[in-house]
Amino acid sequence: MSTPLWSPPADVRDRSRIGAYLRWLKRDEADYGTLWEWSVTDPAAFWRSIWDYFEIRADTPPERVLEGPAMPGARWFPGATLNYAEHVLRAPGATPGEPIVLARGQTRSPQDLTLQELKDQVARVRVGLRARGVQQGDRVVAYAPNIPETLVLLLATASLGAVFSSCAPEFGVRSVIDRWRQIAPTVLVAVDGYRYGDKPVDRRAEVAEIRAALPSLTHTVTIPYLGDGDGNETWAELAAPTDEPLTFDPVPFDHPLYVLYSSGTTGLPKPIVHGHGGILLEHVKMLALHHDLGPGDRFLWFTTTGWMMWNFLVSGPAVGASIVLFDGSPAHPDLGAMWRLAEETGTTYFGTSAPFLMACRKAGLVPADVADLSRIRGIGSTGAPLPAEGFDWVYRAVGENLRLDSLSGGTDVCTGFVGGSPLLPVRAGKISCRALGASVEAFDPDGKPVRDRLGELVITAPMPSMPVGFWGDEDGSRYREAYFDVFPGVWRHGDWITIDAEDGSCVITGRSDATLNRGGVRLGTAEFYSVVEGLDEVADSLVVHLEETDDLLLFVVPAKDLDLEKIRRALREGLSPRHVPDEIHQVAAVPRTLSGKKLEVPVKRILGGTPAVEAAAKGALANPESLAAFEQLAARRATQG
Repeated sequence: MSTPLWSPPADVRDRSRIGAYLRWLKRDEADYGTLWEWSVTDPAAFWRSIWDYFEIRADTPPERVLEGPAMPGARWFPGATLNYAEHVLRAPGATPGEPIVLARGQTRSPQDLTLQELKDQVARVRVGLRARGVQQGDRVVAYAPNIPETLVLLLATASLGAVFSSCAPEFGVRSVIDRWRQIAPTVLVAVDGYRYGDKPVDRRAEVAEIRAALPSLTHTVTIPYLGDGDGNETWAELAAPTDEPLTFDPVPFDHPLYVLYSSGTTGLPKPIVHGHGGILLEHVKMLALHHDLGPGDRFLWFTTTGWMMWNFLVSGPAVGASIVLFDGSPAHPDLGAMWRLAEETGTTYFGTSAPFLMACRKAGLVPADVADLSRIRGIGSTGAPLPAEGFDWVYRAVGENLRLDSLSGGTDVCTGFVGGSPLLPVRAGKISCRALGASVEAFDPDGKPVRDRLGELVITAPMPSMPVGFWGDEDGSRYREAYFDVFPGVWRHGDWITIDAEDGSCVITGRSDATLNRGGVRLGTAEFYSVVEGLDEVADSLVVHLEETDDLLLFVVPAKDLDLEKIRRALREGLSPRHVPDEIHQVAAVPRTLSGKKLEVPVKRILGGTPAVEAAAKGALANPESLAAFEQLAARRATQG
């Protein structure tokens, strides 16, 4: 077993929130493995303890914790009524007068909101929405970035029992319409534009097109973020002063809170409905017990409103933490910008993506040299597997006394299945643990658990933040097909995972639908990228396996002149001869979703003869023009027979 890069300090149980929770449980000496085992073998007792420990307030108490433990169909806390927004705005332990929201960006001046100021704005918008006819169950949507208005709109919408949904303003019109037509919103709130780095981006025409395509809309409200608005109602009108006190409408535990969406790269995005209670319980558990966040912390995660990490971030006040909202380019004017932002805002937990950390490493950046990062106690990494060299770089270039949490989960549950813990060491290339309450296993093709070898990531017991369902999926058929068709009664997530038999740590090696299967041996994509992108001359890469011809194709974006034999040698020596591609092609860019994920499956379909317009929804891509190179290669391969 490798030497830890970080180990829990001797007094971790006295100083951490999970230590306080263990004392409350009267399990002071329990190790993490024992606690996890209890949390998944007696989920009703575990989740009741989360309810009680975090003092969840129910207007109507639950009849029981769990009804019908089989999946799908399990119901959590039936009979209970509560409101997510009320718990976020409780902000337990937050210091009056201190900022609960610190907003920074490249479009306007910094903004800070105290808890009372945030509550006042939510109260105003709640009244404004109700005056515009919004009732419980109606949908309110935001075409807006990571700014205070978007957070206020979410909380005001939730306070009424209405349903929220957001798309980041960089989303293309078709991508937005494909999402929101499915849920028929009545109110749209949108920015008139934004600034990305030093570039202004006008979105008034896109907003007009979205508005025209959604006949269910009764009101469109503009946030004049870049300019003077567009002639619609303004945010100031929606948020007009009121004497009405802030109240919260109690709703059932599983009442829809917001709708998130699958990437939509290979079909119509799935509208994933999350409930008030499930999201609340999952987020307070994860934020407090895994990320160790609480009063006095400042929590920053670089995200857009089109990624589930925004929904995760804005739950921070529910555990007493302040949140830092950032809107703009993380690389403007250089890759040190986010690290300087962390210093300026006093960030104690810095969340980002694995590709961002690896880009900083590749650029030779030493964040500790460009910013005072002494307040950072934790760094979170998600969005892609973080290779061992990424871990080493963090501890060498950022700080040696912080805890690095590599985590993996998804939009489907709006959280991580696997991640870190203050009680566990951090080892290079490893995800420290399976999260409390997440019954994660690695299954072989026969549905049997395996250890120390690759398997399908599955969840064998229900979690409260599993979707309430898909919007419009009245009989639940789409929901069952998405997660339960392969292993009946067991959630199949679609990732490859290896679980260590000795310490329970994990390694995610990519999507199972993008797996490379050469000669009967399954190869994860993450290890390819770790080796190839570790070469100075490679800026980015993508690998696919074409089963029909058994060809392994590697695509690389050059950072400078490429030595193809060097790439082959690195894969042969670093991994195995099976990992050496049959063909290596240079491309200008790797296609990615708007949240930065590589599109192996759509590229594979294009190379198999599917037209790009059918293989991937271009509105869901950050760089749709990148698909042209793969179409051209597919045409050449077809001509060559």
